[in-house]
Amino acid sequence: MTATAKKPRVMNIVVGGEAGQGIDTLGFSLAKCLVRSGYRVVVTQSYLSRIRGGHNTFAIRVADTEIAAPQESIDLLVALDNATADLHKDELSEDGVVLVDAVSGSEGAPDRYVVPFGDLGGARLANVVALGVVCSALGLAEDSVLQVLDDVFGGKDEAVLKKNREAIQQAFAWAADNPSPIEPLPQSSGGGQALMLNGNEAIALGALSAGLRFLSFYPMTPATSICLTVIKHAEAMGVIVEQVEDEISAINMALGASFAGAPSMVATSGGGFALMTEGISLAGQTETPIVVAVSQRPGPATGLPTRTEQGDLEFVLHGGHGEFPRAIFAPGSVEECFHLTRKAFELAEKYQSPVFVLTEQFLADSYRAVAPFDVEGLPPVVAGCDVSDANLPYLRFALTDSGVSPRLIPGATEHIVVADSDEHTQDGRLTEDLDVRVQMVEKRLKKEEGLRSETIAPEWQGDEEPELLLVSWGSTKGAVGEAAGVLRGRGERVATLHFSQVWPLAPDQFLGRLENAQRVVCVEGNAMGQLARLIRRETGFAMSSCIRRYDGLPVTPEYILENLAKRES
Repeated sequence: MTATAKKPRVMNIVVGGEAGQGIDTLGFSLAKCLVRSGYRVVVTQSYLSRIRGGHNTFAIRVADTEIAAPQESIDLLVALDNATADLHKDELSEDGVVLVDAVSGSEGAPDRYVVPFGDLGGARLANVVALGVVCSALGLAEDSVLQVLDDVFGGKDEAVLKKNREAIQQAFAWAADNPSPIEPLPQSSGGGQALMLNGNEAIALGALSAGLRFLSFYPMTPATSICLTVIKHAEAMGVIVEQVEDEISAINMALGASFAGAPSMVATSGGGFALMTEGISLAGQTETPIVVAVSQRPGPATGLPTRTEQGDLEFVLHGGHGEFPRAIFAPGSVEECFHLTRKAFELAEKYQSPVFVLTEQFLADSYRAVAPFDVEGLPPVVAGCDVSDANLPYLRFALTDSGVSPRLIPGATEHIVVADSDEHTQDGRLTEDLDVRVQMVEKRLKKEEGLRSETIAPEWQGDEEPELLLVSWGSTKGAVGEAAGVLRGRGERVATLHFSQVWPLAPDQFLGRLENAQRVVCVEGNAMGQLARLIRRETGFAMSSCIRRYDGLPVTPEYILENLAKRES
C-alpha cells in the first residue's frame, strides 16, 4: 500500500498594532526564529508613512516547504492593540486565531487566545511576551528563541537584554500551563543552512560581490536599506558611501566616481529617479557605466510612499532625454536580487551604459529563507581596459563594430582621456558636425545589439501549448507560480512566463510561447498593464487580458484566482 504524501502546512501569521509598539522587532525576531528552525518564510511589511501612530502590520507566511508568495487570509493574528482584532476580523481564515491581551476583554471568544501581557512583562515588553507565546504555540524551542533574542538585543545594554530574556522565559512558562488553540507547525526537515535576507539586502550584497567601490544616495523609501546595508560592510569591503543633499548630486557624484574607475551605483525610488534623469542622459552621452537601483512605490508625486507598485517600468525605460542603450532587470526573488545586481554591474562595464535594477517595496522589504550564495568563481568587474587594447593615439569614443570603445581610466596611463556632455568627435572634443553626429548616434545604438544578445530569456514553467498562459515580471513571480499550481491541481492546462529582464526584449525568446497559448493573461502591479503594452509595441502581440493591482498591496495567489474567476463568470 502506497503511503499518501503529507500535505505541506502553510500558515499566515500577521502581527498588528500601532507604530512604535515594537511590531518590527517582534516580526523580525519571529521570522528569524522560524528560519533558524528550518522553515521557509515570505514576509510582507505594511507600514504607514508616520514615525509614531497609525496601524502597521508585519505578515509572515511560513511553511515546511518552499513558498514564494504572500497570503491574504490570516491564520494567526497577533494583536498588540485593541484596534487590530477589529480591523482584521474579516480576514481570518476558517480556523483563524487571534492572540490578544487579557485587558482587551476578549475572554470567552472562540477564536481568541488571551495572554496577560501585563503580568508577564508589562506594556513595554508586550511584543517580547507575544514572541515567546507564539513561538511556544508553534512548537519552537525556547533555547533557539533566546539565541535570536541575544542576536537582536546583544548590542544593547545588558540590563535590557536580561529583561527581554526573562520575558521570553515567563512567556514560555505561561504557555506551558495554558494550552493554545494554535496548531503547532509540523517538524521541519531543516533543509540546510539558510540566510534570512530581504530583497534590498540581497541587492546590496550582489553589488558588493560585483566590486562596488562607490555609492551615493539621498534617503528615499523603500530604497534606503540598500544603502544602509552597504554602509554596514563599507569599511571591510573598501567602499566609499556618500549621503548627499539631493538625487541630482547622487547621480552626478556616482558618474564622476565611475569615470575615475570606481564601479558605482545609486539607489532611489521613483521620485528620486525623476531628479536623476538628466544624469542618466549624461551617462548615455559620455558612455559611463552606472548601476541604478529603482525601488518602486505608488505615485504620482509622493503617492503612497510605504506601499508597493510596479508603476515605473515605462518611466525607467524612457528616463533621460535622447536615445541611448540601457538594460533593465526586474528581480522576482531575493536570489534574483543578488544575481541580477551582479549581472547589472557586468553589463554596465562591458557596454559602458546605464543598467537598472527595478524592484518594488514588497520585494525590497520581504524577508525570505535563502541558501547562502556561492561567491567562489564570481570575480568582481574590472573598470576600464588595458592600454594594449586601445589603438594609439588614444580615442575615447573610437568607432568600432560593436559600438563599444576601449575605455582608459583618466590618470591610470600616460594617455589623455577626453569626454564631453555635448556631442563629440572620436577623441572626445565637442563638435557640431552633423555627419559626426550621425556616426556617434549609430555607434551608441550599436551597443543595444550586444545587450540584446545577452538578454536573459523569460522563464517558462508548466504545460506545453496551455489553455492559459500567465505572464509576469518582477515580484509577482511567486504569486503567479502558486496560482498556476492551484489551477493545474484542478485539471487545467496552465503555464507561466516570467520576465526577470524587461529590456532589451528579444522576441525570438518568447513570441512563439505567447502565440501557442489559447489565452494569455498578463499579471502586473500597475493600472495600465505596462509590460503588456511594451510587449505589444515590440512584437505586435496583444494579451488576451490583464490582471492589474494598484491599491498599494502586493499581488497574491488569491487575488489572481479571484480575478480569473470573475473573467470566466
